[in-house]
Amino acid sequence: MVSALRAAGGELPARGQLPAQPSLRRMAAFGVRPRHDLGQNFLIDSNILGVIDRAAALDPADVVLEVGGGLGVLSEHLAARAAHVHVVEVDRALEAPLRDALDPHANTTLHLADAMALDLRALDPAPTAVVANLPYGIAAGVLLRTVEELPGVTRWVGMVQREVGARFAAAPASRAYGVPSVLAQLACEVRVLRAVARTVFHPVPGVDSVLLGMARTGPGPEPALRELVRHAFAHRRKALARSLALAPGAPRDVRARARAALEALGHPADARAERLSPAEFRELAIALEVS
Repeated sequence: MVSALRAAGGELPARGQLPAQPSLRRMAAFGVRPRHDLGQNFLIDSNILGVIDRAAALDPADVVLEVGGGLGVLSEHLAARAAHVHVVEVDRALEAPLRDALDPHANTTLHLADAMALDLRALDPAPTAVVANLPYGIAAGVLLRTVEELPGVTRWVGMVQREVGARFAAAPASRAYGVPSVLAQLACEVRVLRAVARTVFHPVPGVDSVLLGMARTGPGPEPALRELVRHAFAHRRKALARSLALAPGAPRDVRARARAALEALGHPADARAERLSPAEFRELAIALEVS
């Protein structure tokens, strides 16, 4: 820890001057300043770790993927409860405080990488759970990527922006219902577990957060089905069949076929995408022979 700090050009404060809480202590010891451009809001209330722990219900055999390691306070908590923890952090300036947190735990691997570019399928051992205080800017993308690319993951507990949680858990015909709702719910049961106070973070974010829980119920949606869902919601004010007809490379007869398929599902031919449940999107894909 001392050598890492001095290598970064800093001086180690006297032990009595360091805060007891791990995040605050590492911020002081390593001179860390949260980066707004990376959406860094570090957990500084250790009580929230117990809430996350109970929601995740980790088994000692679990392999956990944590995206957004930050200052390692959640990382070291997970390492004491799981067989292995993969910690992903894009900010290389946080390597020293993360090493401080992870080096005592031989069952951890630190990946200094962009989580949206990292080869998730190459992680060894393969993750069985995702537990993270997710960076706001990539939370939805990370959740959907892990659903699609990590079939061995059976549950997720993620700290996310309230609006992201609402979109993932939204019911059909609601304002928040859209592409993330359908893609997540095609493979998982999704629930907003609880609201999270802004004061558990430093700096205090300007948005509200929730703890989002997901439990796998089936495989992730196939690429063709994912494309169908995205095209269906691409023009929310238009009828679903018309939206599909506007997609690049759409077959000439897709509008007529989609209208007939919607009627067969019990919807008006001019129904909008938000009227269909995730299961009905799968049926629509089968009817249109796209999956």
